[in-house]
Amino acid sequence: MAGTSSYVHFHDIPDVVLAIIFSLVADTRTRNVMSLVCLKWHLLERSTRKSLTLRGNIRDLFLLPTCFRAVTHLDLSFLSPWGHPLLDSSSNPLLLAQLLRHAFPSVVSLVVYIRNPSTLHLLAPQWPNLRHVKLIRWHQRLPTEPLGSDFTALFEYSGMLSSLDVSLFHSWTEDLLPAIKAYPLIAASLSHLNILKHSSAEGFKSHELLAITASCPNLRKLLATCIFDHRFIGFVGDQTLLALASNCPCLSLLHLVDATSLSNIRPDPNDEGYTSEDASISHTTLGDVFAGLPLLEELVLDVCYNVRDTWLALELLNSRCPRLKALKLGQFHGICRGINARLDGIALCQGLESLSIKNSADLTDKALEAISLGCPRLSKFEVLGCKKITGKGMWELTHALRKTLVHVKISFCKNFNAVSSLQAMEPIRDRIERLHIDCVWNTLDNSKNQTRSSSSQELSESYNLQARKRDMIKEEKMLKKKSKSHFYDVGDDNLFSSKTWSKLHHLSLWISVGELLTPLSLAGLDDCPALEEIEIKIEGDSRNQQRPCMDSVGLRSLACYPRLSRMLLDCSGVIGYALTAPPGQADLSLWERFFLNGIEILNLKELNYWPAQDMDLNQRSLFLPAAALLAQCGSLRKLFIHGTTNEHFMMFLLRIPTLRDVQVREDYYPAPENDTITEMRVESCRRFEDALNSSNRHIPD
Repeated sequence: MAGTSSYVHFHDIPDVVLAIIFSLVADTRTRNVMSLVCLKWHLLERSTRKSLTLRGNIRDLFLLPTCFRAVTHLDLSFLSPWGHPLLDSSSNPLLLAQLLRHAFPSVVSLVVYIRNPSTLHLLAPQWPNLRHVKLIRWHQRLPTEPLGSDFTALFEYSGMLSSLDVSLFHSWTEDLLPAIKAYPLIAASLSHLNILKHSSAEGFKSHELLAITASCPNLRKLLATCIFDHRFIGFVGDQTLLALASNCPCLSLLHLVDATSLSNIRPDPNDEGYTSEDASISHTTLGDVFAGLPLLEELVLDVCYNVRDTWLALELLNSRCPRLKALKLGQFHGICRGINARLDGIALCQGLESLSIKNSADLTDKALEAISLGCPRLSKFEVLGCKKITGKGMWELTHALRKTLVHVKISFCKNFNAVSSLQAMEPIRDRIERLHIDCVWNTLDNSKNQTRSSSSQELSESYNLQARKRDMIKEEKMLKKKSKSHFYDVGDDNLFSSKTWSKLHHLSLWISVGELLTPLSLAGLDDCPALEEIEIKIEGDSRNQQRPCMDSVGLRSLACYPRLSRMLLDCSGVIGYALTAPPGQADLSLWERFFLNGIEILNLKELNYWPAQDMDLNQRSLFLPAAALLAQCGSLRKLFIHGTTNEHFMMFLLRIPTLRDVQVREDYYPAPENDTITEMRVESCRRFEDALNSSNRHIPD
């Protein structure tokens, strides 16, 4: 600009504006880098930090920093040793709790691991303005504690509490209700209650759920695990749903899940998709429930038992819940008939942006086509366990929604393998950002119960898929000639000629134990320049498998993704022998070598690893082969092992030159009370962390 000096320094920006700029930076490492520029930036970054996750050993809590006084969200659940009582390491736990308050006086949101009620009795009085609290516990509840004792201190001292999350907190379903009834003012102020029980197979009974909602009439978000099986006392049926809607009419999020749904058991691909029992939920009741919740924005009903002919009730969602944006249905049948290209059922919910359909036995390609036409705003679409849909229907859905769809999940579907799933993504290949598929490589087999005519008809439809594509391409070309502005550029050879997944940054894979990842790139996922994170879930019973015939599951094939830096490798669904295996079979140490071999050539910065488990011993351990292979990952900065291991195996990890953050987390139920199988105890963690943080280790960056 004319008349201004060219020697304007960045420090000339007013401090108020600079503080706003700093507050807009969310990435922790970026903020830490900014704080190293100069002393002024260091002080400014610390004074504008709003969220902090505290790491380190609990014995060093007396060294708490006092520069983060503006922090409002504090996470204390990842202190080491993980899962141990937070304040018991100090001879004066009350003084330690007061030090926490002095270091972080502005906290209104707290996440903490509660091994016993005494922790909350000390912490809750320090922050009387707490509004959001998340409690975590994977260890078993002490049977000697009275009902509700885990929540008494929290409700007594947190008079402004409005949000409570106990989804990862193991307790009895009978624990919460006495505390809520004892503090009616706290219950009335709650607007967010998450009581999904991931650590337990028990669900809340109908009378418990109704008593909780009656005490919390101002809830806007409710997430709960229930019992929908009518053979059990206290099951959730028509009357419960109607009463729940009457108790909490202001709900914007309702998430009800049957307890068996959280087990993630893979369904039998050969059954018809119907359960042996029906839920006691009618479509008439569903319509009345929807009418009673006009502010609903997100709805999850994962019932796990048949709810039939629901299209009539779902048609009312658009008019009775006009704000609805996200919907997930489990074991709902007849959600959309798709007859004669007429829109009905779920296809009339025009405002939906996220839709997940699980175990819908009669969902067809025609229904998918109707959904794609009736829900034009969908950006996220998931289909799980639906037996009748094919690649043809999924291709047409992605083609119709190619302007908005960026997140897709296809899992447990009988007519889909990895290749057909990727082919169905062809219309949105250059736009999709998140994708989940099952790594099933075998060709699709027709069911033995199908007749020859039906098999040949399905085969003919699959061969006609390319013809259907060509027809759509011709239609697109004709539209381009008539209009000057188009969303897609149509090439001479193919409308979707690009083979590059240019925006895909998150990939999730399911694979059966003993199968390989190697064919993944050959199936069409070879060019993903933006892929940064991959999540791999391996499941199966290795006790029924012979020794692996290959040396690796194929992690080295992922080296074709240049920006891959984060991996979640979950082998917790693999069952095997932790000790000596029978002749001809492999124990878990050999399977771990098979899973992790080749990981050393990947340029990973962060790895979350769940070891395989021996269910008889309740043991999930990192063995010697895994420790040796992980020690060769020369670029790792963060490593989280969701299990246990031996101390001398952990010492192998010190060979990684860039390693900064390591933790062993036994975050599965029931977490071992006393780890007598391995050597990782309190002193073991202390020795390893001292070696990790030693001044003798030179960190390159």
